Amino acid sequence: MRARFFLGFHQPAGLARAGVPLFVSDTRLREYKTLPRAAAPWALDSGGFTQLQKYGEWTVPPREYVARVRRYRDEVGRMEFASIQDWMCESIVISGGRAGRMFFVGTKLSVPEHQNRTVYNAVELEMLAPDLPWLKVVQGDKRDDYLRCADLYERAGIDLTKESLVGVGSVCRRQGMKEAHDIIQALRERGLHRLHGFGVKTKGLAMFGDLLDSADSLAWSEDARRKKRVICGTVHPRGGKTCANCLPYALQWRTRLLAQGSETPAQLRLFDGEAA
Repeated sequence: MRARFFLGFHQPAGLARAGVPLFVSDTRLREYKTLPRAAAPWALDSGGFTQLQKYGEWTVPPREYVARVRRYRDEVGRMEFASIQDWMCESIVISGGRAGRMFFVGTKLSVPEHQNRTVYNAVELEMLAPDLPWLKVVQGDKRDDYLRCADLYERAGIDLTKESLVGVGSVCRRQGMKEAHDIIQALRERGLHRLHGFGVKTKGLAMFGDLLDSADSLAWSEDARRKKRVICGTVHPRGGKTCANCLPYALQWRTRLLAQGSETPAQLRLFDGEAA
């Protein structure tokens, strides 16, 4: 897989219209009786953040998830990978509480337990459906946690250094991008040379995009929400007041990011060969 940037998007119908790589959540795609046919490569987010934020646990059985992923692969087509059902390790996810508009019930578990459950799920999904393109994910809080998670995979019989791509979880909501940079650098030194960054901020792309083989971002939606008005120049259906769910604005944002990337060597390789 070449380096690729996936544009996070809420509405799965965009798969048929965007014409650029999208990152779409199972949480939204599962609602579709008739699935869109992908016009470009795309990847599946398992929806783990929403699961743990709302319920403090996974309510989707692995076999059920496998059945949906296989359907997406066959009916939507062009799916590059599907994220496993991992357990994020941010303190707000574990302890619970309020962060901005969102309330987290809290899992009340430890970081090591989240890591154990993440690796166990990767093993289970691989056993249930070795034919599907699972993206294994390393999770942690501090730098050394991620290295220990890689060790857990190895003890479970999964050599992450031989995976075509490995996801790096729990980095997108960090306040300090240098910490995220150090985590990604440590994983590469550990032998994980092909990494996907989940929800990487634009500052992160500029700082360590050259260390990633792919990344996704939904940052455009929050950017549109902060502006509190329709800014894409189109009329939204159902009286939409902002562009927070708007494909035209998402594509405009991506074009601007591409332009910035041409001046920022660290993130340029993520857009190499991509159409604007």
